[in-house]
Amino acid sequence: MAKNLIIVESPAKAKTIKKYLGRDYSVVASFGHLRDLPKSQLGIDIENDFAPKYITIRGKGDLLFTLKKEAKAADRVFLATDPDREGEAISWHLAHILELDPASDCRITFNEITKNVLKAAVKEPRPINLDLVDAQQARRAVDRIVGYKLSPLLWRKVKKGLSAGRVQSVVTRLVVEREREIESFIPDEYWLIHALLKCKDGHTFKAKFHGKNGKKMTISDGKTAEAIFADLQNAAFEVANAKYDDRKKAPAPPFTTSTMQQEAARRLGFTSRKTMSAAQILYEGVEIEGHGTVGLITYMRTDSLRISQEASEAALSYIKGRYGTEFAPSKARFYKSRAAAQDAHEAIRPTNIEITPEIAKKTLPADQYKLYKLIWERFMASQMTDAIYSTLQADIKADAYLFKASFAKMTFPGFELVYKPEAENEDEAEDMLSMRKGDALSMKKLEKQQNFTEPPSRYTEGALIRAMEEKGIGRPSTYAPTISTILNRGYVVREKKLFMPTELGYVTTDLMTEHFGDLINVEFTADMESKLDRVEEGTENWVELLRQFYTPFAETLAKADAAIGKVSLQDEVSDVICEKCGRNMVYKMGRFGKFLACPGFPECRNAKPIVTEVGVPCPKCGGKVLERRSKKGRIFYACENSEKCGVILWDMPTGTLCEKCGSPEVSKKRGRTTIIACSNRECGKTKEK
Repeated sequence: MAKNLIIVESPAKAKTIKKYLGRDYSVVASFGHLRDLPKSQLGIDIENDFAPKYITIRGKGDLLFTLKKEAKAADRVFLATDPDREGEAISWHLAHILELDPASDCRITFNEITKNVLKAAVKEPRPINLDLVDAQQARRAVDRIVGYKLSPLLWRKVKKGLSAGRVQSVVTRLVVEREREIESFIPDEYWLIHALLKCKDGHTFKAKFHGKNGKKMTISDGKTAEAIFADLQNAAFEVANAKYDDRKKAPAPPFTTSTMQQEAARRLGFTSRKTMSAAQILYEGVEIEGHGTVGLITYMRTDSLRISQEASEAALSYIKGRYGTEFAPSKARFYKSRAAAQDAHEAIRPTNIEITPEIAKKTLPADQYKLYKLIWERFMASQMTDAIYSTLQADIKADAYLFKASFAKMTFPGFELVYKPEAENEDEAEDMLSMRKGDALSMKKLEKQQNFTEPPSRYTEGALIRAMEEKGIGRPSTYAPTISTILNRGYVVREKKLFMPTELGYVTTDLMTEHFGDLINVEFTADMESKLDRVEEGTENWVELLRQFYTPFAETLAKADAAIGKVSLQDEVSDVICEKCGRNMVYKMGRFGKFLACPGFPECRNAKPIVTEVGVPCPKCGGKVLERRSKKGRIFYACENSEKCGVILWDMPTGTLCEKCGSPEVSKKRGRTTIIACSNRECGKTKEK
């Protein structure tokens, strides 16, 4: 039996740590929490200073017996759960279960799973931080009280099986309020006028109408647009001013949890849950050819932009060696975290920059590789020099009217050699135009276009996470589970990557807002997070925090229970007739989105998927192509005669066949561009759309 026992949460993490420590160390996994509040009851003794009632999680008895046996046989036990509030709480529970003194040096933490960091950690054990434990207990108690007191109210007044939560209800409210902004939005008309101009060196470019008599002007109706358009027909176009300059573009900082989830959603199409699952594996350790089991990234739940000096120096050395000294700044870059950040851990970065994405790709599964590549490139770019652009801002006079044009040409790639950010609203010019003030321009073409202002966009997953972070709703560890909860509970649905509230979402949000407006709002939720931070810092007592919260909450709950009558959910009626009983079918919300059901349930149990035609004929038989959902909720496309012609596709069909192999062609997104690809992977033929 090894002299020292280290307990972590997961077997993968245990395997990685065991590799770096000698035979004197045994490393085992607790498989997460061993104790928790009971599911069948509140589990918080409100009359006794909110004392929590912890029980052993069902099914963990045998594991508990094994851990106790190994702990008794070891000379020392180290608790090495994750370096955050929840990890500290798991260690505290383990200490009680294994009869360890929480005040003894039994706790070790590390931000990355590497040999040097692990060896340093076991040399510097510390007591369990009870302030962190108290902050986690307070969060758990508040969320349990809100959930277990509010949810039964919703069951009685609205519908069985509903749940309310301190954070999830506020996030649902964000989605509902955004949808109502969209519904109430009144578009304003505006017109754009562009001129296709030719300068003396023969280059043509497009300039945008800006104003009249030196002042900016918005064209708000067709009559004004026609008058300006007519005036410009014979106008003399001339360069009024041409300003050339060099502009530096700085790299973005390395990832926090929030920015990693946002960028993975935007670039890779990952959900926050998928991102965090892949990141957890990368942190705990994966098998890499030539390196064995390695923890590839630092801890992935963080709101800090801090980077260790060792990591920064390693990055600068690597940049100079691989890309050249001109790509390495004269001194290391450091980034300042936002004011509300806990700053408990470093930013997310690779633990060993020598393990490049090219090396990792040989053994990593596709999703883990894509995320690791994103993290590696973002971190490396954050340590590189600025990109430099030559720019031209041109003012073009056309009699009394003014047009503007802007251009940019990269003269030094800097960090963009590794990580290209989003494109800007400037035309990239292969050759900078040689315009000078006073140059005459010839007008080749005028274009006018009617437009209308757009309502605010629905939230994508990345945008919703950004809103949660900016408004202080939750913390890095809660973003993904909160979004999963509101989707699984049916308060919102995701349609084409955009979040929309359901009827259930509207009703529960309105009810919560009317009767619990002081609780289910951004300000209360953000303030509670700040108070929990103060508990973690040791400046606020967690029991007193719960007292201050519970007294007004209980009063509001009692008033709401008396005031709220039975709320009925009205199903949206469709024009589809039930073929079994003749009623108009209604839209229902299921686990995988909307479906049609007969309102005569339980007498008539007819239900069927919603058929959506995509407007493209089947390329094989000419039948209608329909959008459908798989049992796992994934959208696919099938011909109405698919049993005969066999056309079933995972990407949007174009209605054409591949010239090379005769398989149906599909439309695919590749970054910001769309391509036409053969659905037969073995063929692999692609072309630009």
